Amino acid sequence: MANVVQKLTAAAPGLAKRTQAFAVPRLQTFWRYAKVEMTPPSPAEFPAVQKGFQNLATAWRTQKWKELSVREGWQNTLVGAEIVFWFFVGEVIGRRHIVGYKV
Repeated sequence: MANVVQKLTAAAPGLAKRTQAFAVPRLQTFWRYAKVEMTPPSPAEFPAVQKGFQNLATAWRTQKWKELSVREGWQNTLVGAEIVFWFFVGEVIGRRHIVGYKV
């Protein structure tokens, strides 16, 4: 048993260095994208958001959704599912319970 503990203790610094070498570049990439993607819209971006909603409403009224390819339809379905998923995750975080509120 002591031999196993000695081996683990000897291997720990090397494992820590390899873990750091593996994780640091990936975390830097993650933070670079997170800063851009997770920021709320600025007031200058609101006209573009409004135009996007108007285009969406126009496309729905003219039934342009019938002309989507299978790939575009699948991508839109996945985006919608992601939005629903994050809504429910936010609800669970807000309630601090999976089911119901504490009264």
